[in-house]
Amino acid sequence: MSSIIESENHPQPNDTIPQVLAPPSESLNVEAAGELNICLISLHGLIRGTDPELGCDADTGGQVKYVLELARELGARSNVRQVQLLTRQIIDPKVSEDYAVLEEPIGECAKIVRIPFGPKRYLKKESLWPYIEMFIDQTLAHFKRHGIPDVIHGHYADAGIAGAHLAQLLHLPYIFTGHSLGRVKRQRLSGGKTNPEALEKKYKFTQRIEAEETALETAAMVVTSTNQEVKQQYELYDHYVPARMEVIPPGVDLSNFSPQAAPNHEPEIHKALEPFLRDRDKPMILTMARPDERKNLEMLVQVYGESEELQKFANLVLILGTRDDLRELPKGQQTIITNILHLIDKYNLYGKVAYPKTHRPSDVPDLYRMAAQSKGVFINPALTEPFGLTLLEAGATGLPIVATNDGGPRDIISNCENGLLIDPLDAGEIERALLRVLTEEDVWQKFSQAGIAGTRKHYAWSNHASRYLRDVKEILERATYPSSVNRPVRRLPQFDRMIITDLDNTLTGDDEALGRFADLIRENDHIGFGIATGRRRDSALELIESLGLPQPDLLDTDAGTQLHYGESMTPDRTWQKSIGYAWDRDGILACLEELEGLTPQSEDRQSEFKVSFDMDPSKITVTNVKKKLREAGLRAKVVLSLGMFLDVIPVRGGSDLSMRHVLWKWGFQPDHVLVAGDSGNDAGMLLGRTLGVVVANHSRELDRLKNRPRIYFANTPHAGGILEGIEYYNFLDKIVIPNDRID
Repeated sequence: MSSIIESENHPQPNDTIPQVLAPPSESLNVEAAGELNICLISLHGLIRGTDPELGCDADTGGQVKYVLELARELGARSNVRQVQLLTRQIIDPKVSEDYAVLEEPIGECAKIVRIPFGPKRYLKKESLWPYIEMFIDQTLAHFKRHGIPDVIHGHYADAGIAGAHLAQLLHLPYIFTGHSLGRVKRQRLSGGKTNPEALEKKYKFTQRIEAEETALETAAMVVTSTNQEVKQQYELYDHYVPARMEVIPPGVDLSNFSPQAAPNHEPEIHKALEPFLRDRDKPMILTMARPDERKNLEMLVQVYGESEELQKFANLVLILGTRDDLRELPKGQQTIITNILHLIDKYNLYGKVAYPKTHRPSDVPDLYRMAAQSKGVFINPALTEPFGLTLLEAGATGLPIVATNDGGPRDIISNCENGLLIDPLDAGEIERALLRVLTEEDVWQKFSQAGIAGTRKHYAWSNHASRYLRDVKEILERATYPSSVNRPVRRLPQFDRMIITDLDNTLTGDDEALGRFADLIRENDHIGFGIATGRRRDSALELIESLGLPQPDLLDTDAGTQLHYGESMTPDRTWQKSIGYAWDRDGILACLEELEGLTPQSEDRQSEFKVSFDMDPSKITVTNVKKKLREAGLRAKVVLSLGMFLDVIPVRGGSDLSMRHVLWKWGFQPDHVLVAGDSGNDAGMLLGRTLGVVVANHSRELDRLKNRPRIYFANTPHAGGILEGIEYYNFLDKIVIPNDRID
């Protein structure tokens, strides 16, 4: 059978790729014109360059504005060649056609690139998790066509883990910005009435937090907005490394947020407020936030409703995103707005509270200016606020602010001295702060002037971009972890599709079906054959020979840490250079070998990049093991198979990365690769754009993959299940993918 890697024995000139991080004299000079190619990733929400629909749902808020303005500012720098903002392509009649356009320029050297993955329709961020691997595969195809960036920057947990895996695979520097953090949100929401199980079901906290841990572990730099984030939020994570944290306050495009409007400008939003307010000359208490539990809006209405003084001095204006029909909003938003309406009725606030259904982005500066002209105040009562973009916009127009003491507002008010901090759970404190600003004219004037000056001094995008590029340059010059950029080899193998399967219990277990499978491989020269196993190479080859299987073209052993090709089992040199990154085998053994519930397996099951244990699940869990390693500062992956076999491998190891490395290196389309497995050790390679088959005798660890796209659960065990999957995908002829998208 033809081998896919015979050329490994005779390296071609393009096999040797210059190091990304060369010695200082040869390092990347980001001061040179057009040198740097930056890839930003922000997957959820509705992202477009013109009139972004901020506040239309829980996922389209400050993060969208942040990444758009960051991309524009970086793209305007002479030392930046290109900025790509990768997001998700959405084809859905319920949203604008703008989100279906594959590429959208947002500046001379900056553009939005929309990657199709998962269902075409719009999805909230909690529903994106099953499709992250598909995004990774699609992005690799994009990079193959358009070139590899110099640095990847993931925003929020979903893009955080996707960007981390891409950076690991391509050996690129990685930057992470969390925006809001799962542990913080869970901590805050757990103080309410909602039970933990309901919170987990709604917000997928376990998956989100693990993604954040992976992103933090991978990142060379974590960009934060405030010191409070560093000291009190990221500190909750096992991979908290303060030395990697950089506080770079976001910039704000203040060109539209001047204290004075253009001459003869008549705010259209004024008409939307008129039907609500009896006395429109009163000062305005303005808040602007999407209806989300974390925004604490019901508390604000309750404080206003129970305060005769506040009602006497001011109107309350609630800008709660946009809606055509309350009943069409997501259930969580419906609940919050309905509760607000009930509070308005309970306290008989009619004529004193405005809550317009819609507003345009262009209305936002007018709202701030109207509130400022009325001698009002802007309030952000959120339970936690990672940064607080609206606070800067309000301050820039001269509108004093009152804001939560949890998160970014601390730094904003410390820098600008334009308002008061409050405990968002203390109704009395909220009332006192609002009354002080509304009733003490000297305080109002002081805060108003300080906001106009302070926002412009401390929060300009030019400052942010300069700091950011300086730090990226330092990362590229000093870091040593990427041994080389993993660039694809463009030679194609002699066959056009591959079958890659686990060995024990997937291929083995049914001799008759195994014989039919072996015959199928021998009879179809256009199909490559690969084995992916947790066994060591010597053990795997011995079993392959004893079973009478054909010589594999690809042998992926030791739980995705060793790769060999062809008849001579040529090792993959690129993978060998990569796999040892941050690996401390002795440290891992010392950390875990005495841990109750773990028993080291025999020496013949251990290898250079794999430490294997038998695990007693009644005494210890995978979560415990991960936490123990992280607390010891050891960077590794933990993989459980069949509920009792635990492998610890390097962060760049595992069947997910090894499989993508092979496909990337040899230019193979994932759609032409069928992968089969039966245990947790196989989960990584089953996810993504490959065609997955799970045999009927699979362990429970793979149950979580049911209803995932491109993963077929066979009704037949062992090799018979693989044959069933081959038939399901019509893999020997014109491939079909019946389960390409599962809505």
